[in-house]
Amino acid sequence: MSRVAIGVRRELQSEFIAAATSDNTRRAYRSAVRHFLNWGGHLPSDQGTIINYLIDFSETLNPRTLSLKITAISQWHKHQGFNDPCVSPQLRKILLGIERKCGRPKQKASALLHEDLEKIVLFLQTVNSLKSLRDNALLQIGFFGGFRRSELVNLKLENLKWERDGVLILLPKSKTDQTGAGISKAIPYGKGVCCPCAALKKWLDSAEISDGYLFSGINKWGQVANTGLNAASVNAILSDCAEQAGVDHLLKLSSHSLRRGMATSAYRAGASFRDIKRQGGWRFDGTVQGYIEEADQFAENAMSGLLTKSSP
Repeated sequence: MSRVAIGVRRELQSEFIAAATSDNTRRAYRSAVRHFLNWGGHLPSDQGTIINYLIDFSETLNPRTLSLKITAISQWHKHQGFNDPCVSPQLRKILLGIERKCGRPKQKASALLHEDLEKIVLFLQTVNSLKSLRDNALLQIGFFGGFRRSELVNLKLENLKWERDGVLILLPKSKTDQTGAGISKAIPYGKGVCCPCAALKKWLDSAEISDGYLFSGINKWGQVANTGLNAASVNAILSDCAEQAGVDHLLKLSSHSLRRGMATSAYRAGASFRDIKRQGGWRFDGTVQGYIEEADQFAENAMSGLLTKSSP
């Protein structure tokens, strides 16, 4: 076999290995390795260096973050063909001890409930600008479609199929569908304050979008960009809209608030566990069950009967 053929095979091998890991995971791993090197670590590394790294950040980084960084360092060694210093029982025991001693509750995004979304939609409808039309469509499609922010900003016009009852949106690839089999989500027309289909149509017509990304940036002259929004901008758009609409009781809003809010609101409205899981594209039952249990913290509370009981 020629050197050129061997080189091509190696390139293909690297591409296939890269394709086996999601873009988000690769970015997280690269960031973790950079953090280790900036601290003073070296690659390939050894058990003692990594233990010192863990100890130095045991009280400043969340144990879950530290565990991710160790996984990234471990993967680097495996893919580069070096012995993995992260698999030693001593190192894993130290990491477990850090988790038990320094563990902190996981910070969760607040759920944006349906009634909160309605307040935001009503506010955006009074603004009547191209940006407000985009934000209205973005937040409603994100909420009722249960989309992750990376999925939301990568939606294109070609992914839409309009039906009599609403719109079908095809996700060519998602976090739970890395092989690209495709996931189709149906979003019906609404009859109340919220109608994601109408909001999307109005935005597309007003912005004169005939192809490309559904949601793009808008400059100060009202010109729509040809590229899609950055995933991080979804957080800023949601927080800004919520603040302006007076939805200020939610302390920690992010794009994940749309997915959590959809699951919580749908369950309260009587949707089945199966349908909620399918709309959100969740892989594990436990994730959805967690949202449902949180939705019931007040509705099914052991103290409700005592606190609503009239005094004699």
